[in-house]
Amino acid sequence: MDSETRELRALEAEVAALQRECRMLQNAGEKASGAWKSFQKISQSDSEEWESLKDLRSQLEHLRSEHSFLSKLTGFNIRNYSKMEDIVNTEETEKDTKKVLQKHRLSGNCNMVTFQLEFEVLEIETKEKKSSTITDLSIIMEPTEYSELSEFASRAEEKRDLLMFFRSLHFFVEWCEYRENTFKHFKEKYPDSVHLLEGACSHCMEIRSTSQPGFELVIVWKIQIDEEGIVFPKLDLLTKVPERALGLDKNRVIETAPLSFRSLLGVLGIEAALDSLIRLISGDNN
Repeated sequence: MDSETRELRALEAEVAALQRECRMLQNAGEKASGAWKSFQKISQSDSEEWESLKDLRSQLEHLRSEHSFLSKLTGFNIRNYSKMEDIVNTEETEKDTKKVLQKHRLSGNCNMVTFQLEFEVLEIETKEKKSSTITDLSIIMEPTEYSELSEFASRAEEKRDLLMFFRSLHFFVEWCEYRENTFKHFKEKYPDSVHLLEGACSHCMEIRSTSQPGFELVIVWKIQIDEEGIVFPKLDLLTKVPERALGLDKNRVIETAPLSFRSLLGVLGIEAALDSLIRLISGDNN
């Protein structure tokens, strides 16, 4: 009996030890499972943050692409921009009205023209509607050879018309580029007859006769902006001829040349009219 009792107790002790080990393994498994779940949560959180970061990068690239496209399309490049908002106090009779004064400041350029703008926008919001009005506009233009822009900027400030400023400046620059390219074209085509004393950016082009020294025509091509911001070209013809030639001009061809040139512009357009005039003076009939 003693031996059997000892064997039974030994088995009971072994069973108890195995039970303790099983409980320990179970606890370790629960801890491992908790750690795994925590790891999964962290990984999921990191994954979500990474996806969010990728989305932000994608949005940033998209915005950069749109900005580049709009800059190429309009010619405007905005370098710096800032905005401030102030809540405007309203009277008791306007307690249902919210007024916000926004102060904007930006600088940029449209091709060769650099500018700085400061303007205020008053937003008025009621239960029925929301409206906004430009209450102040200040335009600073960098010094350029385009004197027309100074007067235009003053008119835009007086009218507080921001849309007119951008629209008119865009078309003004387009006309300047067209004039420059046109002058370059004729200088390359007729190098002996066409002279640009101030370069292609000049608003004057001289046409000299190669067969009649002293006989010159000057094309004055200005770009003007009217009161409404409409941009248009204005071309005039000036003559430089010897006094003797004027005395021989019985039919007043030289005197009426400026008026005839304007008629020619209306019929042929700018490039064809200039080409006809240059060929006439240079004697090039090809």
